[in-house]
Amino acid sequence: MAKITKTDAEWKAMLTPQQFEVTRKHGTERAFTGEFHDCKDPGTYQCVCCGTDLFDAATKYESGTGWPSFWQPVSKEAVAEKTDRSWFMSRTEVLCAACDAHLGHVFPDGPEPTGLRYCLNSAALKLKPA
Repeated sequence: MAKITKTDAEWKAMLTPQQFEVTRKHGTERAFTGEFHDCKDPGTYQCVCCGTDLFDAATKYESGTGWPSFWQPVSKEAVAEKTDRSWFMSRTEVLCAACDAHLGHVFPDGPEPTGLRYCLNSAALKLKPA
């Protein structure tokens, strides 16, 4: 997959301030405030920055955390992971593999069949209806 790179000025010109803060500056939105935390519409969740398909709505579930949660990405190639040691803890950050947008974090407390919980920010996503 070819990397998509832009300057901060280019990202700022195409994203809302919240989208820029979350995706490019590794921010987070408050729980239960994001557009997709309670969304049950079918479709494919894409990266708000580059449009890469990330998660199928069929893998979305209610985790009770206040953020959209998924148990599996559309493919292993769609997302990248890296260790995040901010906030005095160690977590696994989830990024768009195409443009390195910060999406959220993945935790090992999700449902079967993967046992994973991809806890994402609505501001990092857009939904392509089925």
